[in-house]
Amino acid sequence: MIAHSIFFYTFSLIAIISAIMVTASKNTVHSVFFLILDFISISCLFIMIGAEFLGMIMLIVYVGAVAVLFLFVVMMLNVAQQKNQWFAAKDSSKHIPIGLIISTLIFVEIIIVIGGWKYKPEIFDINNSFTQLSVSNTHSLGQILYTDYIHVFQISGMILLVAMIGAIVLTFRQRAGVKRQSYIKQISRERAEGVEVLEVETNKGVRIDD
Repeated sequence: MIAHSIFFYTFSLIAIISAIMVTASKNTVHSVFFLILDFISISCLFIMIGAEFLGMIMLIVYVGAVAVLFLFVVMMLNVAQQKNQWFAAKDSSKHIPIGLIISTLIFVEIIIVIGGWKYKPEIFDINNSFTQLSVSNTHSLGQILYTDYIHVFQISGMILLVAMIGAIVLTFRQRAGVKRQSYIKQISRERAEGVEVLEVETNKGVRIDD
């Protein structure tokens, strides 16, 4: 039990420090690395408390896909320069009220979750909890999701579907002043379309019209 407590508090401390460094780090690449470390620490905490399914999902989905995607996007785009332009702009103060509203909502949700035993004490009652020694944690989680919370599960799936369709629509949206890459035109282009051969007189240059 002593070793279990030591590992639990160690991973908790690493998760808290990593979460702070995600927002405190000035380098966006370092922030993504701290985010990956935070996800790994949280997955270890899930495994230690017996929720191995959530821990593995955290490692596979968030660390293996989402965080790596963030890292590639940050490294491909000049996020640091854009961030400086955003904060240096005159209208950057317009985002402060929106951030305060979102932060307040998240804080209220955390308070409701932490103080939930005051409104519904039976949630934390061990005698009324759904525990069976013969059923694994993954089986219990699936049984609860597809029975008691099936409607919430379906609604969340519909929200994700709408978000995916919206992302695809925004990707294929035609915007003025934005050059789009066409692989078919690049592959099927002939040499005469891309190369122009000019006869240049001796000791004279070539003037290319813009």
